Amino acid sequence: MVEYANDATHAVVTLDAALPGIIWGSIITVNMWAKSIGTGVLFVAAYLWFRHNKEDMSNMRWLMPVISFVALNVFLFFTLIDLHQPYRMIHIFTHPHWTSSITVGAWLASLFLGIMTLMMVIGAADAFPSLGGKKCKITKIARDNSGFYEKVMPFMVFLALPVTMYTAIIMAQSSARELWQAPTEVMQMMWAALMAGSSALIFISGAWSKEARKDLALVLSVAVFFSFAMYMGEYFFSFKSSEAEATLAYVHAGGEYNIQFWLAMSLGFIVPFFLAMSAMKNDNKTLLRFAALLALIGLALAKDVWLKIPQLLPLS
Repeated sequence: MVEYANDATHAVVTLDAALPGIIWGSIITVNMWAKSIGTGVLFVAAYLWFRHNKEDMSNMRWLMPVISFVALNVFLFFTLIDLHQPYRMIHIFTHPHWTSSITVGAWLASLFLGIMTLMMVIGAADAFPSLGGKKCKITKIARDNSGFYEKVMPFMVFLALPVTMYTAIIMAQSSARELWQAPTEVMQMMWAALMAGSSALIFISGAWSKEARKDLALVLSVAVFFSFAMYMGEYFFSFKSSEAEATLAYVHAGGEYNIQFWLAMSLGFIVPFFLAMSAMKNDNKTLLRFAALLALIGLALAKDVWLKIPQLLPLS
């Protein structure tokens, strides 16, 4: 740190002042975790509808949008409370700067949530004929436009891609944080969405066909396998820079986040992989739900570690 006095103003100017600890903390962890669920259930639902008849998963048409709606609102709420001036969030919509990835991401996420809300209303209105009574105009309009749900699905899958990945792009703009610069971070967002989405849908799959539940377990096992492989690639074979090596020292043996990192890898990736593979063979619903629960917990722990450790490294 260097200090000098300005003769004209007698002000003390400080250079290379360290940032006050972790700026993006657990609030952003929950933000990313919830977004993974919100977009992930759509990805997995689209895959399952492509593979199976809707009758094999009768409750997914209305429950998938409900899960996504809740998760996306959690994501947006934690985004809002992380801001120092949350009331100024409205400026993103009233005075947008389209060169900002935050602006683009906020608009895309809001559009995604808006359409998902319509899908939720349509799905609930179709699933429960008595919902709203005979005089409710909202449910009547929803039932009259029931086909909108299926028509908008391809667009929603396309829209979910940037909504899922734009957080990695924002993190990559912090050019001083070497660990966030890798293209692998974008793919980790996708694997996280598939992990979280399949895990969330497992909890509503009790009445589904055995074949549909097997495919759900397959998505979970593939997602945890490749996500774990990418984490291990970073952990053992990171030759990007000395700064990346210094950052990863926090999760290596003796590091401050070593225990949390390996707890996340064990709970969220290794154990769920073998549990999901076992559930694929014997269709054990309890085992599959346990795998889903561990995957969600482990994913949150892993995201928390990967978010915080680059911020622990001094910039000067």
